[in-house]
Amino acid sequence: MFDKVKESTDYIISKITTKPKLAVILGSGLSGITDCIKEKEEIDYKDIPNFPVSSVKGHDYKLIFGKIGKMDIVMMSGRFHYYEGYSMKDVTFPIYCLKALGVESLIVTNACGGINESFNPGDLMLIKDHINMTGLNPLIGPNDERFGPRFPDMSEPYSIKRINYAKNIAFNLNIELKEGTYYYYTGPSYETKAEISAFRVLGADTCGMSTVPEVIVANYLGIEVLGIACITNMATGISKTKHTHEEVLEVANKSSRNLVRLVEELIKNW
Repeated sequence: MFDKVKESTDYIISKITTKPKLAVILGSGLSGITDCIKEKEEIDYKDIPNFPVSSVKGHDYKLIFGKIGKMDIVMMSGRFHYYEGYSMKDVTFPIYCLKALGVESLIVTNACGGINESFNPGDLMLIKDHINMTGLNPLIGPNDERFGPRFPDMSEPYSIKRINYAKNIAFNLNIELKEGTYYYYTGPSYETKAEISAFRVLGADTCGMSTVPEVIVANYLGIEVLGIACITNMATGISKTKHTHEEVLEVANKSSRNLVRLVEELIKNW
């Protein structure tokens, strides 16, 4: 893994002129944030040694480097999912590369289903914590101490400092933010009514098929994390209609305006 990460980052460094300290992972339908970037430099995933290539609609599959305000950043437009058939190591491989590039902070976004009935499609939620009941963990296997400790702490997977910071920024922008717990399941099938009932009992406010593997590895590597979820639909048993990925993308695109404003202002004042 260490040698693969070095090969990938050596290639990336040879193609860029910036040194990003902050990274953003874009969820399905949320690529509008990239319009905020100045002095863009783009690298397709397919050109990076050892990088997987995603196959999910709503993603562009490239790294985008540049500036927002005075901050050098990198955005992952396209992420990898376990349900595509990748291993957890593949899913989280880009996070190791971001760390090797010098990234210290990560804003992770996603499109997800709402379980808390006070939420509505189009709402934005700060992720305060998550539940991983998949039985999967991207750190399973031999540990390389050059990356991080064998047993990383997860008592604050989402930075309290950055959560409070985001709340202040949102208040100033007159953007309403929900807060809650995100439940991770692998997909690709949408959840059943009984599963949503169980998730709710466990304390989940939203559910989705991404984010948690990347957050685990980011914490392992010592990267601080801020998570923002876009509620694109209400979960099974709450929603009165059946789920489609097209519906998710449509709502994500419509609600991305506030997310773009929020993330842009967050980065400018980071």
